[in-house]
Amino acid sequence: MSARALSFGAIAESYERFRPGYPQELFDVVMTYAGRPVRTALEIGAGTGKATRLFAEHGVAVTATEPDAAMLVELDKAVPANVTTVRAAFEDLRPGGTYGLVYAAAALHWTRPEGRWSKVAGLLEPEGVFASFGGPVQPADPAVEESVRAARAPFLESDDIPSPDGTAPDEEMQWPGTELQRSPLFLDVQQAVVTRRLTISAPDYVGYLSTVSAYLGLPRSKRQQAYDAITRVLPETVEIVADIIVHLARRRPE
Repeated sequence: MSARALSFGAIAESYERFRPGYPQELFDVVMTYAGRPVRTALEIGAGTGKATRLFAEHGVAVTATEPDAAMLVELDKAVPANVTTVRAAFEDLRPGGTYGLVYAAAALHWTRPEGRWSKVAGLLEPEGVFASFGGPVQPADPAVEESVRAARAPFLESDDIPSPDGTAPDEEMQWPGTELQRSPLFLDVQQAVVTRRLTISAPDYVGYLSTVSAYLGLPRSKRQQAYDAITRVLPETVEIVADIIVHLARRRPE
């Protein structure tokens, strides 16, 4: 796991405060795809539990795995009793039981590609469901987005995470759906979008940026300069696009 992937513990409280949670519509998309009750789930890279809470509050017994102790501290503050936490990277999980659902919320790109899908398949019950979801958060107004890009440019060319398999942004099927389609271990690969628009204050938008790994990779002084430059060009409130791209697949029966 890269250093960038393990950079979030230092800002765990900010991550919990500024990252948007996940809506009911996302739960409905996953459960409709499953087509049957899902009672158990394993979460890859649970962070502070944004997605953990969504599934656990609907009665799913979630095993939330996360390699960073500070993130787990935040998670433990707010999750229901039907959540079991395990401090471990996905690659280090030991073989054990299987689950009706394995999912990752804005975390799958931090896992190593070698053996990723065989490990996921091994954690799923026959015909169990895999789900990966997340997406960029950016200003809805193109003029505001361009102002932010220009303010950021002296410090960061981009704050995006490129597609792990090189899929172009304009392709209809995005990663990890592209890899799932190529894997003999899964079938019925689908991609869905949960549209979401939020209005937040300028300080909260900069707070969100403070949880983005590209900024966390900057030297502390440069990081603050970037936040200050962006703050100067933001309106008082920022409408943001925070669509959730969902990828779903089913473990192929043996």
